[in-house]
Amino acid sequence: MAQKKLERFAAIKKFPNVLEYPLDILGNWNTFFSNENPLVLELACGRGEYTVAMAGLFPYQNFIGVDIKGNRMYIGAKKCLAGNINNAGFLRTQIEKLPDYFTKSEVDEIWITFPDPQLRISKAKKRLTHPRFLRLYQQILKPDGFVHLKTDSPELYLFTKKVASLYDLTILEDTDNIYAQDYIKEELKIKTHYESLDIAQSKKIHYLKFTLPTIVKNVDDQLQQILIHEEKN
Repeated sequence: MAQKKLERFAAIKKFPNVLEYPLDILGNWNTFFSNENPLVLELACGRGEYTVAMAGLFPYQNFIGVDIKGNRMYIGAKKCLAGNINNAGFLRTQIEKLPDYFTKSEVDEIWITFPDPQLRISKAKKRLTHPRFLRLYQQILKPDGFVHLKTDSPELYLFTKKVASLYDLTILEDTDNIYAQDYIKEELKIKTHYESLDIAQSKKIHYLKFTLPTIVKNVDDQLQQILIHEEKN
């Protein structure tokens, strides 16, 4: 397994659709894609199932899968190369570094698909819908840009709704069970490797679509106290 990882890390260094900690991409994604189509990010993309599938569904948008784990990213990147999918790319970096690679208002949408829910209260700040991440997204997302969360974790879903209320996010779509709906949008039918595992064993897939306020205020201490109180009770 270790040898396979090393081989994949070596391979993506030569993939034209993968960038690893690039130094000159800030503001230059239109050059990377050879067009000025809207940019959509998939954060913690893993194997890139959403990046690949969305690129097929929406050929006039550009999709970028972001993750630190290059051996997983290799799978999606290779599929794109094999299928001549030119409107999808991959960026290997930490999510905390997003403002190093995207300029203000450069991104149209952000998808967060089945991230680690970081269930322990002590790790709440690592949740990708925690306000410290929302402030990063705000730096690169257009004022009317969307953030999507798709998760099998009821804890992360409810946490994000709590954040939305406390930080004045505007929730545009909210369902606690995607597949129970009469109509399901094509982009919500895409299944990732982790969705198929149903790690949370919730048997439900939750979805939120929201926008950010002009300023994501800092009441993080209050949020943390609410979480601690709820844990005790």
